[in-house]
Amino acid sequence: MSTVQKHVPASAGAQADATASRVAHENGSSAPVRRGRLTVLQGTALYIGAVLGTGVIALPALAAQVAGPASLLAWLALVVLSAPLAATFAALGIRFPDAGGVSTYVRNAFGPRAAAVVGWCFYFTVPAGSPAAGMFAGAYVAAAFGGGEHTTIVTAAALVLIVSAANAWGLTVSGRLQLVLAALLVGLLLVAVAASAPHARAANLHPFAPHGWLAVGPAAALLVWSFAGWEAITHLAGEFRHPARDLPLATGIAVVIVGVLYMAVAAASALVLGPAAGASTAPLAQLLATGVGGKAQALTAVAALLLTLGTMNAYFAGAAKLGAALGRDGALPAWLARGSLAGDVPRRSLAVVFALAAGMLILVAASGIGTKSLVLMTTGSLVAIYVLGTAAALRLLPRGSAAHRCAAVAFVAVVGLLALTGWYLLWPLAIAACALGYLRLRERGGRGRAGTLT
Repeated sequence: MSTVQKHVPASAGAQADATASRVAHENGSSAPVRRGRLTVLQGTALYIGAVLGTGVIALPALAAQVAGPASLLAWLALVVLSAPLAATFAALGIRFPDAGGVSTYVRNAFGPRAAAVVGWCFYFTVPAGSPAAGMFAGAYVAAAFGGGEHTTIVTAAALVLIVSAANAWGLTVSGRLQLVLAALLVGLLLVAVAASAPHARAANLHPFAPHGWLAVGPAAALLVWSFAGWEAITHLAGEFRHPARDLPLATGIAVVIVGVLYMAVAAASALVLGPAAGASTAPLAQLLATGVGGKAQALTAVAALLLTLGTMNAYFAGAAKLGAALGRDGALPAWLARGSLAGDVPRRSLAVVFALAAGMLILVAASGIGTKSLVLMTTGSLVAIYVLGTAAALRLLPRGSAAHRCAAVAFVAVVGLLALTGWYLLWPLAIAACALGYLRLRERGGRGRAGTLT
């Protein structure tokens, strides 16, 4: 956190305003630059919601299935990776506080086509990942109150509606909601870990690597879902009251909180549940049941709902802003451009995200497609975004600065994660092809209209 702040130019605030002014000028607007309303606490809460998210609900068990207690090494590696990755995006957000987020950074580094690819990958991946996240929470609600698959789908639909409505009211309401959710969420996780701690046994760590040391790699690939989110808040950088001061502070606080909570839950799962951790579909529920007593399904359902609501809230906010920016920049229809400026609510873009997420949920419910494929497709897109985003940082950030060194470390790490993603990279490749196809059609349409006029 401090290293990022240390290398921010003294004129970063003026640079932020200059960037916004440039965007307004390019769009023919003479409106004055407006500052956002997000505070440090609200920004921290959005980060926690975006990154902590649904991973803590089920992924400790999935990783334990793959690597046993050695999965803790995968958790630790990704916690360590979070610091340079988050610092990189924070440094870019300070210099380019635009609703386009990573898409804007890639545009400045590699041009509009690469920016469109990144923007499409994020914008059209959120509606695919949100139904999976909602169904994770729905499964916990079904376990607590019954209803099976029907309860799972209804819960997911309700979450999509709630986060869409919250963001439709604007980021002031959304940010305050996120702050409350983050506080409740952190409290519940701390209760689960602290209450189960007396039941921890070092013997549960043996054998430490029952499936071999190489299994740590596939476990890390699974856990990418847990740590995706550092890019989501870049679309909201311009919404902070003072981006140069508040963004790195919110980032640093969130990195510490997320890292500590993830390691605490993962370690508690391994030490308390032992071999049962890998067989559990709801490790958090088991921790609460062990520490508090009883089945604790209701508490677990509340925790799952808070986790998922926070994640979906942050991603819907970021995606809606991004869609407006893509419409402004010509990478999506101009009809979506309304709401791209700081302080504006991108309701048209949000409506598209909501419609796509609802459509995907209906498809999942009708076809019986499981959540695993949705999770892996989402992970593939996010890793691809990370690769292009960190590559852009290497070109845009001052060489020799701490921010540039963080970008170099992050780039090497995410390229390694890309190799672990496998054939699920076909999803972002398909989105990229659609983005480039749209740009080509748009260019041909422009030339056709120009030819008609002449």
